[in-house]
Amino acid sequence: MLTALLLATSLTTSAAASPCTTPAADTTRALYEAGRTFPDFLASVRARKSTWDGNYAAGAVLDSGLVIRARAAAGPWRLLVIAVDGCSDSANTIPWIARLVEQVPGVELRVVLPGPGAPVMAAHRTPDDRAATPTVVLLDADWREIGCFIERPRPIRDWMLTEKAKVGADSAAKHKAAWYVADAGRSTVVQVVEMLEAARRGTPQCE
Repeated sequence: MLTALLLATSLTTSAAASPCTTPAADTTRALYEAGRTFPDFLASVRARKSTWDGNYAAGAVLDSGLVIRARAAAGPWRLLVIAVDGCSDSANTIPWIARLVEQVPGVELRVVLPGPGAPVMAAHRTPDDRAATPTVVLLDADWREIGCFIERPRPIRDWMLTEKAKVGADSAAKHKAAWYVADAGRSTVVQVVEMLEAARRGTPQCE
């Protein structure tokens, strides 16, 4: 059923795609229901395992103020996550999001791989026009998109967009890795909480 739905989905994508242009609700529902819980996904991780495990362990204690804000904005919402274990951005963001979800009743999360998740990734390209992991889409009770988080938090996203070409790929990768360690998931959690709050207000936020 999932394959048939994905093949039936027609997409028109461009660098200027507007927020909340995910495939139809029947497709997002099929993807979500075929996805894995985060603990199941984490158990399957082979690449970057120490990063995944370390961030998940560190995320056991989150900023209480952010958790309170997330609970006040709780749905029921569902987070459809397209991620792969070998992606450094996925390993440095999704464990923190999973920890937040664990502490917020009314929010659930499922993970799918980039193959089946390709239509959602294609509909949410990065500012430099790439389909990327992770792509996180917030869905309401009717499986409609009401927010998204694409690839990496705003501060490091903006730095990579402006500085990577200046310093070179290797230096940029080292800077990004150091930034993730220093940030310790905070920027990711803040951005997801803001996305939940925007959904609660009825003003979908997708960036």
